Amino acid sequence: MKVMVFSNDGNSSRHVADRLTKKLTSTGFIMESERPDVVISVGGDGTLLSAFHKYAAQLDHIRFIGVHTGHLGFYTDWRDFEVEDLVVALQEDMGQSISYPLLEVKIKYADTGETQRQLALNEVTLRRYAATLRTDVYIKENFFESFRGDGLCVSTPTGSTAYSKSIGGAVLHPQLDAMQLTEIASINNRVYRTLSSPVILPSNEWLLLKPSKTSDYVVTIDQFTSKDRPIAEMQFKIAKERIQFARYRHTYFWDRVEDAFIGSKHEI
Repeated sequence: MKVMVFSNDGNSSRHVADRLTKKLTSTGFIMESERPDVVISVGGDGTLLSAFHKYAAQLDHIRFIGVHTGHLGFYTDWRDFEVEDLVVALQEDMGQSISYPLLEVKIKYADTGETQRQLALNEVTLRRYAATLRTDVYIKENFFESFRGDGLCVSTPTGSTAYSKSIGGAVLHPQLDAMQLTEIASINNRVYRTLSSPVILPSNEWLLLKPSKTSDYVVTIDQFTSKDRPIAEMQFKIAKERIQFARYRHTYFWDRVEDAFIGSKHEI
């Protein structure tokens, strides 16, 4: 098995990554950064997002494992003090995995006419700098609404517990092949009217945004940001690709939600 250990720059994460790499090497694993079979992310959910984007073109054969050096994250099943247990699990690996849906976004730029395709594990947002975002919203070929406000967020089920939740989105179980559209501070008055509620779309439908003609847009795809290009349209749908996590043990999704946002079990 070929393994890549992907770490952030924090001292504790680098220390754990070094221990893990030495242990894997001493037990016969091949350390491979170009075409690994398993990518082990050491850090937090942000580190795993970076690892995902680095290997997004190889999702057909890569499985991911998250090792957290802080609190339990939504993409991490192992803690930093469990390096030896993780290596044993890898030695007993039978190829088991669990997959989550991804978001495909196609951005057509007005200045060149080119279309850029990218994948998101958590979410994509569209905003403007210091002005109101104006965009028409279509579901499939059908006009849905004219949005006015700070911005829009389109998220995956796993991303529903991230930024989308903080702006009023629903929490979706990752077994649902769905995406969610959530408004960011919409304007609703006698002139402008939006649904003002999160919209959840199934995998056989898609979302299309046609923003007004300007160039001061800010687009975020997970933790990556691009700015200052005129956008003709953005199309969103559930991607044909999926992310695969090695399933040696897998924390129940609602336990993750409870631990992250409620924590009542720790008080019992």
